[in-house]
Amino acid sequence: MIVLELKLKGRPQQYGVIDEMIRTAQFVRNKALRYWIDNQGVKLLDLYKQCAIMAKEFEWAGKLNSMARQANSRNTLAL
Repeated sequence: MIVLELKLKGRPQQYGVIDEMIRTAQFVRNKALRYWIDNQGVKLLDLYKQCAIMAKEFEWAGKLNSMARQANSRNTLAL
């Protein structure tokens, strides 16, 4: 596992946006993991398709760009 530590100086609003994106990324990862568990034999392309469906289904998940959603779902398979 890679751990990054950063020191940031920002406004509370900026910290709120960062926290929201972290929670969204965790949601995408957990949703991809659940999909993978429920449907054995799922390939990476299937997870990418699921990310697109998630973005349409959950408005706030669509705020995370597609590459970030796909990276989180790809990292699910690496667990």
